[in-house]
Amino acid sequence: MAFGKHKSNASAEDAADRQEGQPVADPSASADVTDDIDQGPFDVEDFDDPAVAVQGRLDLGSVLIPMPDGGQVQVELNEAGAPSAVWVVTPNGRFTIAAYAAPKSAGLWREVAGELADSLRKDATSVSIQDGPWGREVVGVGNGGVVRFIGVDGYRWMVRCVVNGSPETIDALADEARTSLADSVIRRGDTPLPVRTPLAVQLPEPMAAQLRAAAQQAAMQQAAQQMAAAQPQPSEQPPAEPAARRSVQGSAMQQLRTITGG
Repeated sequence: MAFGKHKSNASAEDAADRQEGQPVADPSASADVTDDIDQGPFDVEDFDDPAVAVQGRLDLGSVLIPMPDGGQVQVELNEAGAPSAVWVVTPNGRFTIAAYAAPKSAGLWREVAGELADSLRKDATSVSIQDGPWGREVVGVGNGGVVRFIGVDGYRWMVRCVVNGSPETIDALADEARTSLADSVIRRGDTPLPVRTPLAVQLPEPMAAQLRAAAQQAAMQQAAQQMAAAQPQPSEQPPAEPAARRSVQGSAMQQLRTITGG
Protein backbone atom coordinates (compact mmCIF):
# COMPACT_ATOMS: atom_id res chain seq x y z
CA MET A 1 0.00 0.00 0.00
CA ALA A 2 2.64 2.51 1.12
CA PHE A 3 4.34 4.43 -1.65
CA GLY A 4 3.48 2.51 -4.81
CA LYS A 5 0.97 4.98 -6.21
CA HIS A 6 3.08 8.01 -5.39
CA LYS A 7 6.23 6.59 -6.93
CA SER A 8 4.47 6.45 -10.28
CA ASN A 9 3.16 9.97 -9.81
CA ALA A 10 6.61 11.18 -8.86
CA SER A 11 8.11 9.61 -11.97
CA ALA A 12 5.65 11.43 -14.21
CA GLU A 13 6.27 14.74 -12.49
CA ASP A 14 10.05 14.22 -12.52
CA ALA A 15 9.79 13.75 -16.27
CA ALA A 16 7.96 17.06 -16.45
CA ASP A 17 10.72 18.63 -14.38
CA ARG A 18 13.29 17.42 -16.89
CA GLN A 19 11.33 19.04 -19.70
CA GLU A 20 11.35 22.31 -17.74
CA GLY A 21 15.08 22.03 -17.21
CA GLN A 22 14.82 21.53 -13.43
CA PRO A 23 17.38 19.27 -11.73
CA VAL A 24 16.14 15.86 -10.61
CA ALA A 25 17.70 13.97 -7.73
CA ASP A 26 19.70 10.84 -8.44
CA PRO A 27 17.54 7.79 -7.57
CA SER A 28 20.47 6.45 -5.55
CA ALA A 29 19.98 9.37 -3.14
CA SER A 30 16.69 7.84 -1.97
CA ALA A 31 18.40 5.04 -0.07
CA ASP A 32 16.71 6.19 3.13
CA VAL A 33 13.21 5.69 1.66
CA THR A 34 11.59 2.40 2.51
CA ASP A 35 10.52 0.16 -0.37
CA ASP A 36 8.57 -2.20 1.87
CA ILE A 37 4.95 -1.80 0.80
CA ASP A 38 3.74 -3.22 4.13
CA GLN A 39 5.62 -0.71 6.25
CA GLY A 40 4.77 2.93 6.71
CA PRO A 41 4.63 5.71 7.45
CA PHE A 42 1.88 5.95 4.87
CA ASP A 43 0.36 8.78 2.90
CA VAL A 44 -3.35 9.32 3.47
CA GLU A 45 -3.77 9.31 -0.30
CA ASP A 46 -2.76 5.65 -0.29
CA PHE A 47 -6.07 4.74 1.34
CA ASP A 48 -9.08 4.13 -0.86
CA ASP A 49 -11.21 5.46 1.99
CA PRO A 50 -9.43 8.20 4.02
CA ALA A 51 -11.76 7.46 6.94
CA VAL A 52 -10.00 4.13 7.36
CA ALA A 53 -6.74 5.96 8.05
CA VAL A 54 -8.25 7.55 11.16
CA GLN A 55 -9.30 4.28 12.73
CA GLY A 56 -7.09 3.31 15.65
CA ARG A 57 -4.90 6.40 15.32
CA LEU A 58 -4.63 9.72 17.14
CA ASP A 59 -5.60 12.33 14.53
CA LEU A 60 -3.32 15.36 14.83
CA GLY A 61 -4.23 16.88 11.49
CA SER A 62 -1.03 16.42 9.52
CA VAL A 63 -0.06 13.19 11.29
CA LEU A 64 -2.17 10.26 12.45
CA ILE A 65 -0.35 8.25 15.11
CA PRO A 66 -1.21 4.85 16.59
CA MET A 67 -0.85 4.99 20.37
CA PRO A 68 1.16 2.34 22.21
CA ASP A 69 -0.49 0.42 25.03
CA GLY A 70 -0.53 2.55 28.14
CA GLY A 71 0.63 5.62 26.23
CA GLN A 72 -0.50 9.11 27.21
CA VAL A 73 -0.43 12.43 25.38
CA GLN A 74 1.54 15.49 26.47
CA VAL A 75 0.95 18.74 24.54
CA GLU A 76 3.41 21.61 24.33
CA LEU A 77 1.95 25.03 23.49
CA ASN A 78 3.68 28.03 21.97
CA GLU A 79 3.32 31.60 23.23
CA ALA A 80 0.14 32.03 21.19
CA GLY A 81 -1.43 29.01 22.88
CA ALA A 82 -1.28 26.82 19.77
CA PRO A 83 0.15 23.29 19.96
CA SER A 84 3.80 23.20 18.96
CA ALA A 85 4.49 19.56 19.77
CA VAL A 86 2.52 16.51 20.84
CA TRP A 87 4.47 13.91 22.80
CA VAL A 88 3.51 10.30 23.35
CA VAL A 89 4.52 9.40 26.90
CA THR A 90 5.15 5.81 28.01
CA PRO A 91 6.80 4.33 31.11
CA ASN A 92 10.04 4.25 29.09
CA GLY A 93 10.11 7.94 28.16
CA ARG A 94 8.48 9.96 25.43
CA PHE A 95 8.55 10.46 21.66
CA THR A 96 6.98 12.80 19.14
CA ILE A 97 6.23 12.34 15.44
CA ALA A 98 5.94 15.41 13.21
CA ALA A 99 5.77 16.00 9.46
CA TYR A 100 7.37 18.67 7.29
CA ALA A 101 7.00 19.86 3.73
CA ALA A 102 9.62 18.32 1.45
CA PRO A 103 10.54 18.09 -2.24
CA LYS A 104 8.93 15.53 -4.52
CA SER A 105 12.15 13.51 -4.57
CA ALA A 106 13.81 11.98 -1.52
CA GLY A 107 16.93 13.18 0.22
CA LEU A 108 15.79 15.80 2.73
CA TRP A 109 16.20 13.53 5.74
CA ARG A 110 19.81 12.76 4.81
CA GLU A 111 20.49 16.51 4.80
CA VAL A 112 18.61 17.14 8.05
CA ALA A 113 20.30 14.21 9.79
CA GLY A 114 23.72 15.68 9.06
CA GLU A 115 22.66 19.05 10.46
CA LEU A 116 21.23 17.44 13.59
CA ALA A 117 24.46 15.53 14.19
CA ASP A 118 26.51 18.71 13.84
CA SER A 119 24.23 20.55 16.26
CA LEU A 120 24.30 17.75 18.84
CA ARG A 121 28.09 17.65 18.84
CA LYS A 122 28.10 21.10 20.48
CA ASP A 123 26.38 19.84 23.64
CA ALA A 124 26.15 16.04 23.72
CA THR A 125 28.82 13.85 25.25
CA SER A 126 28.73 11.55 22.25
CA VAL A 127 26.96 11.57 18.88
CA SER A 128 26.59 8.66 16.49
CA ILE A 129 24.84 7.76 13.25
CA GLN A 130 23.19 4.36 13.45
CA ASP A 131 21.30 2.23 10.94
CA GLY A 132 17.57 1.77 11.47
CA PRO A 133 14.62 0.32 9.55
CA TRP A 134 14.39 3.47 7.37
CA GLY A 135 18.08 4.23 7.16
CA ARG A 136 20.19 6.52 9.29
CA GLU A 137 19.25 7.51 12.82
CA VAL A 138 21.02 10.22 14.81
CA VAL A 139 21.75 9.45 18.47
CA GLY A 140 23.05 11.88 21.08
CA VAL A 141 24.02 11.03 24.66
CA GLY A 142 24.52 13.60 27.39
CA ASN A 143 23.29 15.01 30.71
CA GLY A 144 22.10 11.58 31.79
CA GLY A 145 19.71 11.17 28.85
CA VAL A 146 19.58 9.93 25.29
CA VAL A 147 17.90 11.52 22.27
CA ARG A 148 17.35 9.62 19.03
CA PHE A 149 16.17 11.17 15.76
CA ILE A 150 14.47 8.92 13.21
CA GLY A 151 13.47 10.27 9.81
CA VAL A 152 11.66 9.06 6.72
CA ASP A 153 11.33 10.71 3.31
CA GLY A 154 7.92 10.54 1.63
CA TYR A 155 6.26 12.14 -1.35
CA ARG A 156 6.36 15.91 -0.71
CA TRP A 157 6.79 15.30 3.01
CA MET A 158 9.39 14.23 5.52
CA VAL A 159 8.49 12.81 8.89
CA ARG A 160 10.76 13.08 11.91
CA CYS A 161 10.46 11.15 15.15
CA VAL A 162 12.27 12.42 18.25
CA VAL A 163 12.80 9.89 21.04
CA ASN A 164 13.80 11.06 24.55
CA GLY A 165 14.65 8.61 27.29
CA SER A 166 17.19 7.38 29.79
CA PRO A 167 20.07 5.07 28.87
CA GLU A 168 18.30 2.24 30.70
CA THR A 169 15.03 2.51 28.74
CA ILE A 170 16.03 4.07 25.41
CA ASP A 171 16.10 0.78 23.48
CA ALA A 172 12.59 -0.21 24.57
CA LEU A 173 11.38 3.33 23.94
CA ALA A 174 12.91 3.39 20.45
CA ASP A 175 11.09 0.14 19.64
CA GLU A 176 7.80 1.72 20.76
CA ALA A 177 8.49 4.79 18.64
CA ARG A 178 9.40 2.76 15.54
CA THR A 179 6.26 0.66 15.93
CA SER A 180 4.10 3.80 15.99
CA LEU A 181 6.05 5.41 13.15
CA ALA A 182 5.70 2.32 10.97
CA ASP A 183 1.90 2.59 11.15
CA SER A 184 1.57 6.38 11.11
CA VAL A 185 -0.24 8.22 8.33
CA ILE A 186 0.76 11.60 6.88
CA ARG A 187 -1.88 14.05 5.68
CA ARG A 188 0.23 16.40 3.56
CA GLY A 189 -2.49 18.34 1.76
CA ASP A 190 -2.14 20.11 -1.58
CA THR A 191 -1.07 23.56 -0.35
CA PRO A 192 2.36 24.56 -1.71
CA LEU A 193 4.76 25.11 1.19
CA PRO A 194 8.45 25.96 1.46
CA VAL A 195 10.66 22.96 2.11
CA ARG A 196 11.03 22.18 5.84
CA THR A 197 7.85 24.01 6.81
CA PRO A 198 6.24 22.11 9.71
CA LEU A 199 2.84 20.73 8.75
CA ALA A 200 0.14 22.10 11.03
CA VAL A 201 -0.82 20.19 14.16
CA GLN A 202 -4.52 20.11 15.01
CA LEU A 203 -5.71 18.53 18.23
CA PRO A 204 -8.86 16.39 18.40
CA GLU A 205 -11.73 18.49 19.73
CA PRO A 206 -12.07 16.66 23.08
CA MET A 207 -8.37 17.23 23.75
CA ALA A 208 -8.55 20.84 22.58
CA ALA A 209 -11.56 21.42 24.87
CA GLN A 210 -9.61 20.08 27.85
CA LEU A 211 -6.73 22.42 27.09
CA ARG A 212 -9.08 25.39 26.79
CA ALA A 213 -10.68 24.53 30.12
CA ALA A 214 -7.28 24.16 31.78
CA ALA A 215 -6.11 27.47 30.31
CA GLN A 216 -9.29 29.20 31.52
CA GLN A 217 -8.85 27.79 35.01
CA ALA A 218 -5.21 28.90 35.09
CA ALA A 219 -6.23 32.40 33.96
CA MET A 220 -8.86 32.61 36.70
CA GLN A 221 -6.35 31.52 39.33
CA GLN A 222 -3.86 34.10 38.12
CA ALA A 223 -6.52 36.82 38.20
CA ALA A 224 -7.48 35.83 41.75
CA GLN A 225 -3.85 36.00 42.85
CA GLN A 226 -3.46 39.44 41.28
CA MET A 227 -6.61 40.70 43.02
CA ALA A 228 -5.40 39.35 46.35
CA ALA A 229 -2.05 41.06 45.89
CA ALA A 230 -3.81 44.36 45.11
CA GLN A 231 -5.85 44.33 48.35
CA PRO A 232 -4.64 46.84 51.02
CA GLN A 233 -2.57 45.22 53.71
CA PRO A 234 -3.93 45.34 57.32
CA SER A 235 -2.58 48.19 59.46
CA GLU A 236 0.16 47.46 61.92
CA GLN A 237 -0.90 46.35 65.40
CA PRO A 238 -0.19 48.79 68.29
CA PRO A 239 3.03 48.03 70.10
CA ALA A 240 2.76 45.57 72.96
CA GLU A 241 3.19 46.66 76.56
CA PRO A 242 6.71 46.48 77.88
CA ALA A 243 7.50 43.03 79.15
CA ALA A 244 8.52 44.38 82.54
CA ARG A 245 4.98 45.66 83.22
CA ARG A 246 3.26 42.43 82.21
CA SER A 247 2.73 39.36 84.30
CA VAL A 248 1.38 35.99 83.33
CA GLN A 249 -1.92 36.87 85.03
CA GLY A 250 -2.11 40.29 83.38
CA SER A 251 -1.47 38.81 80.02
CA ALA A 252 -4.26 36.28 80.52
CA MET A 253 -6.67 38.96 81.73
CA GLN A 254 -5.88 41.09 78.73
CA GLN A 255 -6.69 38.16 76.45
CA LEU A 256 -9.96 37.60 78.34
CA ARG A 257 -10.99 41.25 77.92
CA THR A 258 -10.25 41.00 74.23
CA ILE A 259 -12.40 37.91 73.86
CA THR A 260 -15.36 39.21 75.93
CA GLY A 261 -15.18 42.73 74.58
CA GLY A 262 -14.80 44.20 78.04
